[in-house]
This record gives sequence, structure tokens and C-alpha cells, in this order.
Amino acid sequence: MGNAIQGFIQYLHNTKKSSGNTEVSYERDLRKLSQFLSDQGIEDITQVTATNLNSYMLYLERKRFAPSTVSRSVASIRAFFQYLVKIQEISENPSEGLHPPKVEKKMPEILTVEEVDLLLAQPNAGTPKGMRDRAMLELLYATGIRVSELVHLVLSDVNLSLGFLTCHESGKERIIPFGSVAKRALQTYLAEARPGFVTEESGELLFTNCSGKMMSRQGFWKILKSYASAAGIQADITPHTLRHSFATHLLQNGADLKSLQEMLGHSDISTTQMYVNMSVNKIRDVYLKAHPRK
Repeated sequence: MGNAIQGFIQYLHNTKKSSGNTEVSYERDLRKLSQFLSDQGIEDITQVTATNLNSYMLYLERKRFAPSTVSRSVASIRAFFQYLVKIQEISENPSEGLHPPKVEKKMPEILTVEEVDLLLAQPNAGTPKGMRDRAMLELLYATGIRVSELVHLVLSDVNLSLGFLTCHESGKERIIPFGSVAKRALQTYLAEARPGFVTEESGELLFTNCSGKMMSRQGFWKILKSYASAAGIQADITPHTLRHSFATHLLQNGADLKSLQEMLGHSDISTTQMYVNMSVNKIRDVYLKAHPRK
């Protein structure tokens, strides 16, 4: 089954142009399924039945995996077996009857403008690490890029004179502007801090960790969490929090949905629509709290 999984991941990468995060998630889900089937004595992909897959779903539920995790596993398994049918590795799809559990959609945490200002003021601008951290946080909030995109940026992706950066994902490029505050933070970091971080190994990377290597998403999350704690922010901050806040604040200040979709890199505008709903809900909450005849 391992070879079939590897072939599927290559198909996602080469044909579907999937993101690296998607490929990692699919492979992780399918490796778990493969181990479960192997424990049941099933090694050949053609032997897998709908009963086997339903048993795996029950196994995940007994292990108390979150509904969102089970739902993602169902999506991975269905995509995998659809691929196997497509390449005629199997004649019937045993995953057709799989249905994901209902997952209650939790609206992402959004910081207020005041909370963002407080968060971005936390790095010590008098130290190289503080300069680096301030530049990363300012750039995230200024552009709404993903943390995975941030840590992969190289020097040539940033045009300081015109105030924009270029993101590359799955063979596609998108150009996102940034303002004067992020520009000044970047200029300070590049002139005074970056030379002390980069090594021959890290080359053209815009940001690195303190060892001069590419920063991980987990590493950035720890940095973000520490500054949120220092700022006294109670929200459950994740690496995506500044991206969500960026999108919501832009819409609240009059940005149009199509432009926001392009900046965020959403292939489907319905994904971007989520932020409109969040803005409406926020306005409703403010109204209900403030209007004397609510």
C-alpha cells in the first residue's frame, strides 16, 4: 500500500499542484490507515473493502479523535481511492459510502485593532531578535500571508521601494502590497539584524531562526504566543490569527471582496466570504450591546 500512497502524493504534487501542507496532511492520514489495515492483515490495496474502511472510522471514534480530524481523514481516504479508480488500480471504490461526521464550524479568533497594536508593540526593537520579530509580525498583519509563506520568503520576494512582496504557492504567484509601518520594520531588520542571523546555509532566506536555519511554523507559533502573553491578550492565538485579523479589518474598512480574495490567495471566493459573515456578526454584536432599543 505504501507505493500506492506515494504514487498518490506525487499525483497531487505534479498534476493537482497541491500545496505542501495538503500533501503532508494526506500522506499522514493515509499512513495511519495503512498501519491499521496492516494490523488487520491487509497489505494489498485491492483487498480493501467498505467494511474495512468503516471499521477504521469506528477505530478513530473509539480513540476519541476530534470530529474535524476524522472528517479530514475521510476526505483523504476518498480522494485516495478515487485516484486508484482513475488509474485503474482498483475497479470499485470502497470509500463511496464513507461520510464525515458533522463538524461544528468554529469562527476563527479575531483580534481587535487595539489588540493588534498591543501585540506588535511587544518585540524589543533594541535587540536583533526583537527587530526580526517585529518585522515578521508587521509583515504578517500588513499582508495577510500564511506563516508557511512567511518562513519561505527570500530577499528577492520583497520589493521595498514599491512596497510589495511576491508569494509563490503551487506554481502560482500573487503580489501583495504592504504599508509604511511594515516597510520601516523591514528596513531596520535588514540593515541592523538580518546579517547576524543568516548563514551560508540559509542563503537568501528573508527570516531565519536564531541558529540561522529556516524557521518552522511551530517556532513562529511559540514566538507569537510569548508576545500575546506579554501583551495580556486572552484570545487563543494561532499562526493564522493575524491573517484572519488582516482580512476582517480590511473588510470593515471598505475593502472589496474580490481584491481581498486575490491578496489571500483563495481559489474560491466563497472561502473569502467567511470574513464578510464575521464582519456582519461583529457589527450585530456591537449593535446589541450599544443600542438603547435593541
